[in-house]
Amino acid sequence: MKKLNYRNLHLYLPVITLIPLLLLLLLGQDAKSSPILPTERQIAFNRAKTLDNGISISWLEQTWNTGMLKTDGIKPSDLQLLKKLGFKSIRLPVAFRYFEKTNIPQQQVLARIDKVWALCLQYGFKLIIDYHYGDLADSNYLSATQNIINTWTIIAKRYRHADANTLFYEVYNEPPPMNPQTWKDAAYNIVKAIRKIDKRRTLLVGASNYNSIYELSRFVRLPDENIIYTFHFYEPFLFTHQGAEWVGDQMATTGVPFPYNEEKFPAMNSRAKGTAGEANYNKYRLDGNEGSVKDKLQIVKNWGNKYAVPIICGEYGSYNKYADEQSRCNYVNAVRKSLKILNIPGILWDYNTSFSLFKGPPSIADLSDCMKQALGYTGR
Repeated sequence: MKKLNYRNLHLYLPVITLIPLLLLLLLGQDAKSSPILPTERQIAFNRAKTLDNGISISWLEQTWNTGMLKTDGIKPSDLQLLKKLGFKSIRLPVAFRYFEKTNIPQQQVLARIDKVWALCLQYGFKLIIDYHYGDLADSNYLSATQNIINTWTIIAKRYRHADANTLFYEVYNEPPPMNPQTWKDAAYNIVKAIRKIDKRRTLLVGASNYNSIYELSRFVRLPDENIIYTFHFYEPFLFTHQGAEWVGDQMATTGVPFPYNEEKFPAMNSRAKGTAGEANYNKYRLDGNEGSVKDKLQIVKNWGNKYAVPIICGEYGSYNKYADEQSRCNYVNAVRKSLKILNIPGILWDYNTSFSLFKGPPSIADLSDCMKQALGYTGR
């Protein structure tokens, strides 16, 4: 073999330095779209896929319902129905802080979660335990974070040996409009506390301003590989929350169709004038369509791609009191279609309250034909 003349090495350097560039050009998109991920992050990607076609059952977050712990909010018949409709995961929002403040024995709450977990195992559902309705804010960051950690410490110890492919924790639902860095610090400390007990569990973490897609797009991922990043999607808000009393005058305009239809578009309610609802009303002709839905979901998809992390749409749906049924079906279909195109798992809000898919008590009979079609239910 001829020996390399090191005195003339400078002649070979241009070729040597071009090799990595040529490899990148040859591999092109594959190298970009299929990065080599840490094992734990790949596990999180795989688990995120299994949460698709999920639905929230908002029973243990109903702080206005004083008798919630006296009823079986989830029964075998509910999971049988959801399984028939093609759902695969259950998101269980729990108002942990409310129970603490009202001195409800923790064991009562945990016993209810245990029953839900047992039913999910029996019927083959994934379960997400979601910390709902906390009181975290900029003003009480240290004490509130510690309260959240205390609760998750108890939960993590209780379910430490539960199948990590089946049980998930959503560390905090809809952090309020607060300093994003303060929320990130809180999230980091909550995750770190859970990891001291359970290193295998996949956790769901969202951004501030109520799990906003825009805040998530500015978020810097946490230094933990086993996280799915969640966001809530209620765009366009003028449609999804029309008439929602708890939002205030901005949502006073009702009869808003989806997609936008000039002939059916209602006059703006005078109460919405001067509010965010007026701006949303004026741009609805641009926002009220499937293309706009996909474009907005693309914002978080781009962020997920940037950090090569899994994302999930933790809530989507529409208030059912004022929106017409066909529009609600059109909306569910548009979001589900866009999520599928973008390969983002989705979880509907919700099963049987004011955002319910059903026109009455949950049953096949109370599911409209257009909603069956939107869900892909064929009746088999």
